[in-house]
This record gives sequence, C-alpha cells and structure tokens, in this order.
Amino acid sequence: METAENKYITVAYKLYTIDKDGKKDMVEEAKADHPFQFISGLGTTLEDFEKHIVPLKKGEKFEFTIPASEAYGEYTEEHVIELPKHIFEIEGKFDDERIVPGNVVPLMDAEGRRLNGTVVEVKPEVVVVDMNHPLAGADLIFEGEVIENRSATNEEIQDIVKMMSGEGGCGCGSCGCEDDDCGEGGCGSGGCCH
Repeated sequence: METAENKYITVAYKLYTIDKDGKKDMVEEAKADHPFQFISGLGTTLEDFEKHIVPLKKGEKFEFTIPASEAYGEYTEEHVIELPKHIFEIEGKFDDERIVPGNVVPLMDAEGRRLNGTVVEVKPEVVVVDMNHPLAGADLIFEGEVIENRSATNEEIQDIVKMMSGEGGCGCGSCGCEDDDCGEGGCGSGGCCH
C-alpha cells in the first residue's frame, strides 16, 4: 500500500467556538508572523484539521468547522475526578501555589502517558480535576490561510519523530509555540500539544 507524501505545512488561523449565547468566540490565533507548523501524516494534529488543510496550496484561504465528535469529543462528567492531595506535594508540602482552581496541571496515567487536567476545586483531602480537554464539547471553527505547503524534508520528519518520542521537550517547538504555551493544549486545538 502506497503512503501519502508527508507535507510541511504552516497556516495562520483564528479558531472560534460558539458560546452559550450563540456568538462566535475566538479561543486561539496563530498569526502569519508566528504560524502554526506541522507535518502531515504523523498524527500531530487533529485528523479532520489535516484533511481540510493538506489539499490546499500556499496562499489559499480556508474556513471549515470540525464537529466536537471529530475534535476533542463531548464533555463528560466521568472525566471530572478526585485525586488525593498527597500526589500534589513537593518535598512533603502541598503545592498550593500551582494547585488552584483554573490552573492546568500536568499529570501522568498508569501507562506513563502525559495528560493535562484543570483544577476545579481543592478540598481538605482531595483535589477535583477536570480531565476533559478544554475544548471538549465544542465545535471548532477554523478561518485562515495557508502560508506554506511543500514536501517535508527527512530532517524535518525526524525532528518531529524525536519530539513525539519525548526527546524534544513537550514538542511545541515544531509547531511554533513557546514551551509555556503547552498546557491547555497550546498549539492548540489543531495543534501538536494535545
């Protein structure tokens, strides 16, 4: 079976969701001078995002919606969990500077996969953490323009593979984000840090 060519693609876009009042709400922007970068076919972006972007040529504009079911899924209450406070201790002391409602905290599951959770509440014995993606339940509306779309070099592909294997920090360098953008899915929604 023949595989599709890996493409190096950069896009400038605005990402919107629809708020409770039915209005478009911008949640993320990648500007032309700091575009979102990815290599197709490596699984670093949402499948539907790639499907819409890959066929476009440099300079083409786009506007499409990815339904929640094809993006980050529906919001589920089962993903709001209580974790014992002791797992948030540093040198025997609860980390009350970072473990506050609204903060995104890095966690690891039993298989060693890195996950992000949002602190909902700090109780006397437990921390309530929402493990839903921040954009769970939202349809994603992308509007933007393709800045670059060309064949990826072997070196670019290897760089992404290294980051995916954990050799390159959180992996945000490839998509144009700063390391501190990794959190709420920085490089976000269509991005590589999810």
